[in-house]
Amino acid sequence: MPDKQDESTTFNKYQNYIDSSEKQRALYRRTLIIVVLSQIFGGAGLAAGITVGALIAQDMLGTDSFSGVPTALFTFGSAGAALLVGRLSQRYGRRSGLAAGFLAGGIGAIGVVLAAITNNILLLFISLLIYGSGGATNLQARYAGTDLASPKQRATAISIAMVSTTFGAVAGPNLVDVMGQFAIKVGVPVLSGPFILAAATYILAGLILLLLLRPDPFIVAKAIADEKRKNKTIHLDSHTNTLAFNKRGIIAAATLMVLTQLVMVAIMTMTPVHMGKHGHGLSEVGMIIGFHVGAMYLPSLLTGVLVDRIGRLYMAIAAGVTLLCAGILAAMAPGESMTLLTLALILLGLGWNFGLISGTAILVDSTNQANRAKIQGTVDVMVALSGATGGVLSGLVVANTSYATLSIAGGILSLLLIPVLIWSSSKAVKVQA
Repeated sequence: MPDKQDESTTFNKYQNYIDSSEKQRALYRRTLIIVVLSQIFGGAGLAAGITVGALIAQDMLGTDSFSGVPTALFTFGSAGAALLVGRLSQRYGRRSGLAAGFLAGGIGAIGVVLAAITNNILLLFISLLIYGSGGATNLQARYAGTDLASPKQRATAISIAMVSTTFGAVAGPNLVDVMGQFAIKVGVPVLSGPFILAAATYILAGLILLLLLRPDPFIVAKAIADEKRKNKTIHLDSHTNTLAFNKRGIIAAATLMVLTQLVMVAIMTMTPVHMGKHGHGLSEVGMIIGFHVGAMYLPSLLTGVLVDRIGRLYMAIAAGVTLLCAGILAAMAPGESMTLLTLALILLGLGWNFGLISGTAILVDSTNQANRAKIQGTVDVMVALSGATGGVLSGLVVANTSYATLSIAGGILSLLLIPVLIWSSSKAVKVQA
């Protein structure tokens, strides 16, 4: 715990920001620009590595029996990193937490390259686990823009970070062939090429945050909150509500993000398998997944505006209803129908988008600077693990029943969001003007 001298030093260091709302707004805008820049590179690092992770394992092990291991390791590494990044951010600020996460992801990617060169399976698995840090940090970066945002700006700030991730996520897979050729030229295995890109982009994202995210928006926000608490003015400030702590809101936000992640991953995971059984090729599968990923991220700016203007509750309910529609359509669509399956996957991505942005905004509204980053990291752990659970359970459900049963079950499960949201809203902290 920092002593009184440390608190006094922090107060004096950020006095200009405490006294000037204009400086706060300027730092908020600058923070968004830096987050966007880091997210573009971070998105490229995430997508480039995931694209060939399973192929590297298959190539090194000589079998496809363990081709799902990289995804599992990445997911568990991401879950652990989410917790650590959240706690680092709480104690030392966003700059330290996010930079450490991205740099760790870059080190993991370098380890994957070395494992491919030396054909070391153990090193590969350890490196993939560490590489997962980059994915967790990519997701946690969406919180950084909210630290100095007013309640009516929070969802929009979240959406800006998510949209910027899209640019890197699209560029990464498209550079796989280029990086493969580069790998051949430098004398390393061709499949390690995308991880060379991942290492460079993750490290660059980390350095951008480490060097440019000054002053740290989370620390400045804490200094502002401490000043308001000291002057006993916080109870009068309904717009910032810095001392808000709403357990019901935290539970609702966690439930919303966990369920939307679980349903989305479960149906998405088994759609390619379902399509393959009905004669669709890889190009068709790739096209549908492309539309799905686009629906997950591209509508974010509009979603953020709607969440801020219409309200968190209504958009969260819209997430559940949209996921239900996606599940029903996926279940009813003939396996041969590209049009209906594509529409179902678009709705699936859109429902996830509604859920993540509204859930993140609810979580920020329901916490304060004394616990916010730590709780955000804990919730993101649950989100990551729910995705892994959805992926595993989806295969078991389809193996014992059918894709249609999985889709209907996922849609119905998403409706559990509505009673939880209504329950939480009965004692919600009023943060919106």
